[in-house]
This record gives sequence, C-alpha cells and structure tokens, in this order.
Amino acid sequence: MQTQKFINPNWVIAWGPAARSQPATWATSGFAAIAVQPTFSPSQRFVLVGDCCFDRSVLLKQLTNADGLSDLAIVGQLWEQWGTETLSLLEGQFAIVIWDREQQTLCLGRDRVGAKTLYYTTTGTTSWVAPRLRSLNLYHPQELDPIALRDYLCCAFVPGTQTLWQGVRELRPGSYLCLPVAQPQRYWQPQEQITNADRPMEWHAGQVRSLLEQLVQQALPADKPVGAYLSGGIDSSCVTAIAARLHDRPVHTFSIHFGAEYPSEIEFANIVAAHCGTEHHILEVSPQHIWQLLPETLEAMDDPVGEGLTVPNLLLARSAKEFVDVVLNGEGGDPCFGGPKNKPMLLNSLYGSIHGEGDAIAAYLTSFQKCYVDLPRLLKPEVWNLVKDAPSVFGEELQRTETTFLNRLMRLNIEFKGADYILTKVNNLTTAAGLEARSPLFDPRMVALSLQIPPEYKLSGAQEKAVLKAAVADLLPDAIVNRPKSGMVMSMQQWFLTHWQRQARSLLLNRRAAIAPYLNQALIREWLNYRGEVFPRYGLKLWLLVTLEIWLQVNRR
Repeated sequence: MQTQKFINPNWVIAWGPAARSQPATWATSGFAAIAVQPTFSPSQRFVLVGDCCFDRSVLLKQLTNADGLSDLAIVGQLWEQWGTETLSLLEGQFAIVIWDREQQTLCLGRDRVGAKTLYYTTTGTTSWVAPRLRSLNLYHPQELDPIALRDYLCCAFVPGTQTLWQGVRELRPGSYLCLPVAQPQRYWQPQEQITNADRPMEWHAGQVRSLLEQLVQQALPADKPVGAYLSGGIDSSCVTAIAARLHDRPVHTFSIHFGAEYPSEIEFANIVAAHCGTEHHILEVSPQHIWQLLPETLEAMDDPVGEGLTVPNLLLARSAKEFVDVVLNGEGGDPCFGGPKNKPMLLNSLYGSIHGEGDAIAAYLTSFQKCYVDLPRLLKPEVWNLVKDAPSVFGEELQRTETTFLNRLMRLNIEFKGADYILTKVNNLTTAAGLEARSPLFDPRMVALSLQIPPEYKLSGAQEKAVLKAAVADLLPDAIVNRPKSGMVMSMQQWFLTHWQRQARSLLLNRRAAIAPYLNQALIREWLNYRGEVFPRYGLKLWLLVTLEIWLQVNRR
C-alpha cells in the first residue's frame, strides 16, 4: 500500500476577520494556517491542509505527472477537476480542509467511516477548524453542552455532531461542509443493499474472505515488519492469520493482561500466535499504572471515551512502536458482522417488547450498560430538566422500517460507535505513540459488503458473526473459531475498592470538581461506598465519571 506517513498534528485553520491576527505558518487575507504548511493545487486556486493516508494506486491512474506528489497534492489536482466529488474517489483515512481563493469558500471533508476527526466552531464571524478538539480550546467558551453530557453518560462517548463543548461541532464521517453555507452534506453512508440472498452462506463467506485478504494485503507495509493487536478473539485472530500468510517480513503480535490473579484471554492469544508463527509480546498492566496514566491518555484521546481499555491501549501502542511502525487490529468485526451486543435488542424486537421510538431508544441506550437508567438521579434536577426531553441522535435510525432490524443496529454501531468511539480511540492512541493503525475489518469496502449479506448469515441462531467465522475457519484452530466472545475483562469494581478508592473520593466528591455543577455527588458517594455484588456495574460507572472529570481538568485553558 503506497501511503504518505502522517502523524496527526495540532494544526488549526482560521477563516474570517480574526485570521489576520493569528501567529500563522501561512496566511493571506481572511485565511490562516496555524502550525502547518499548506499545499497548493497546480493553479494555486486551492489551498489544502489535511491529515491523510490514502491508497494512492487508484488515484494515480486518473492523473498525469503525479509521480512524487504528496497525498494532499494529489487531492489538489483532483479538486481542480472534480470539486467536492473528489471525496468519493478517495479510499483511505483523511480529514482535509480546502480553501477556494477564487470563490472564497472553505470546504471540510472527512473519510467514509471516520478514522480521522475534524472539528469546527465559529466565534463572531471567524470559523476555526482542527483535527483535534483540544486544539480549538482557545477559540470557544468552555461551557459544557448538557445534551452531549447526557449522551456521554449513556454511551461512554459523545455520539453525533455534538461535542462536550457548546458550539463546537464534529464533522460526521462520509460528509463535507462548505462554509459559509453551514449545512453538512453526505457524499457516502452505509446502506443496506442485500444482494444474492438466494446464495448459501458459504458463497458469502467466500466474498468476505477474498475482500479481507485484499484489504490486509493493502495494509501491509512494504519491506518492513508489521504488528497486530491480538486478543485471541475471532476478529484480531483472523487479521493476524492473514497477515502472517501474506507478509514476507516478521509479524509481531501484542497482547495485554492485568496479572495472574485476574481473568485473562492470554491463553487464546498464545494459541493464535503459536499457530500463526508470530513474534508474540505480552504486556502486563497494573491498576496503579492505569490510574497514573489516565490524564496523559486523555490528552492523547482528545475526545473523552469512558471505558477502561484506553490506558492499556496507549501502553500497548508504545510497546508495539519498539518493533513496528504499522499495527493492524480487528476493530470492526462486531459492528459489521453482528456481534453479541446486538442480541438483547434483537430479542426485545422479536418478542414485541419494543413499541415505538421511545421504547427503541430506551432499549438501545440500556444495552450500553452505562448510566442511562441512573440519569434522573445522577444529573442534578436543573440539568435533568434541560435534557430529559431532548431527542436522541439514535432515534431516526431506530425508527426506519425499510431495513432489517439487525442492519439498523449495525448502521448505528458503524456510524456512531465506530466513528465516535472505536476508530477515534484507535487513531488517537496509536498516533500518540508514533504508530499508524490500520483496521481492515472497518474499511468502507468491508462495511459496504457486510450490508449486502443477508442478516441471518451474520447472526445465525445463537452464533454471532457466523459468516465471518465461516470465511476464516480454515485459518485458525477450532478452539478460536467456535469459542464464545468474552471480551477483555477488567475488574473495575474491585480496583475501585482495593486500589483507587482514596483517589476517586478526592477526585469525584470534591466540591470544586468540574463535574460538581452537573452531577449528584451524593449518588456518587453511594457508588463509592457500595460493597455488594458486581452486577450493578458501579465500577464501570465510576470509571466513566473519573474519565469525565480528568478530561475536563486537562482541557481547561
């Protein structure tokens, strides 16, 4: 795969009257590029800034005299011919800004599945754009958006266009926005288009296998070793197995565990590593280390993600960087092929317990197993009254009737959980470690193929991801293909009792805590005092709040 290696910087674009007063790298009337040197189209009409990693081979066929050009220069050539239609030609990861000096318009574009991020805000008559949310902190009031806060507490991430800061928006995947017209447009979105429904599952599995091999091959770095995150689950294992077959250089695999006293999937990762002949590396992470590194991790994360694996993922990326520059992962298997978290929603639908939009949204938000059911008590009354009737970003998709229910859930997971949580986490944490991350199972071509497959081949009876398992069954031991998904287990509730109790009380119950104006600290104290069963999941909820508080602290100007 020919790509331009590009580590996401802290660049900012200013567009409007205030641009002239900025300490810019490059500026002209009404436009300033801060901390980045722009690229120009051949005619000099278009000024381009971006964070990108393309499959260049397809693009180069459409251009003459393009040898040696950077990715952005290639986009500049295409933009002169096609304008915004160029975005539909780009296969890869990107967040780009194009200023049209002739028409005096500013166009923002983001890749199809949201591997890269792009944020924007307006202060007075000046717009500000950046690939990192924290890069905009100087250019907007730091007022929390109560609806975004509600959604974060429900999901552990902020879904949709909103961010935790009022007035700061995130451009959605597969979209572009041309200012001063302030309405984003979609150039691509995942669509259910079931084809070849009369074909057996084996035929569809063959299509998945063929495409997955193509995508892994394109992701492999030329003449260099490659890394792969390996949990021992079907998703990371099949990517590892294909990489080991196709690559002519060493394949390094990386796994995490939390010590011998805690549940672990290491035995399954070891089975796959031995089966595939990889150079396997195991990283042990302690709860003390997780707490200590959370502020640093949240700086790298940019957008808050309130799940426990963020710090271990950063440590794993740093470990991988000692051996490789490119690391593959199995992200995308669950959203694209019907992972087990869809089952409760499907059962509710099957047995008629979901009636109308309200029930569907409640069931979907409950399935995250975060703080949805606690909101009336967790949020202060004045905050709850502001947000309780505000519509959910998930409502429109859940109410669609022209698609199958499983594919509706998959679209939600691809559009929101994928872009706002999974890929954001992967990209930001690997970037912080100086790595390039590649997610073959979350490539737009795999997303499109997954939505062409009949849903009964994805969730077949009690077996989730049936067609993916059939596609790779010959690559892996039966103990891996047919084992139930368990996910990585973190003993959050136990760690809050044994390792984090003092720190959490000091952080969350402080009258000056950043969350104090919004959340009921008496309820948080109840959770910290709890000594009963694990089922209430108070440990996960407390981690959600710890993440939020520290994120707010590290993002104060």
